[in-house]
Amino acid sequence: MSNTTKIALEDSLKRLLLRKPLDKITITDITTDCGISRMAFYYHFKDIYDLVEWCCVEDGTKVLQDKKTYDSWTEGLTQVFEAVLENKPFIMNVYRCVSREKMENYLYKLTYHLIAGVVEEKCKGKNVTQEDKQFIANFYKYGFVGIMLEWIQDGMKEDINELVGKISLTLHGTITTSIENFAI
Repeated sequence: MSNTTKIALEDSLKRLLLRKPLDKITITDITTDCGISRMAFYYHFKDIYDLVEWCCVEDGTKVLQDKKTYDSWTEGLTQVFEAVLENKPFIMNVYRCVSREKMENYLYKLTYHLIAGVVEEKCKGKNVTQEDKQFIANFYKYGFVGIMLEWIQDGMKEDINELVGKISLTLHGTITTSIENFAI
């Protein structure tokens, strides 16, 4: 039941974002559109930005379901870019209305899981500490998020496949090399 309510709140927020900026939307607007009480909203989220974060992470999690392996990470990254493009009105509105730090945090949570899955897979049979695995995943996460933020800032004009192809060429073999360098 609670996930149904969260999804209904997400749908209401996305509908409202088509009509007005995020910083002009109130919790009352969302709950009225959704047909639930303010208390129901606060049962699930502490504020609108908490709902926005949940939307970003939830949408990204759905997209990445089985794309966290070394052989499929580029497909997963492509799907993340496609999901962002598909939700362009939502993303652009959020991008304009929240601080860059908040936007980065939303994207960090999304991309970290993709990269951590790849790092974990490539570390099997190697003696790499958890701390070093996290460092490697964080390093690549920052690169992905930086490129994605620039792409969003430029209006999402660059072709997704071309962009992911460039990322793939840049990273080809580097995750494995990083892991080898950290192996004890």
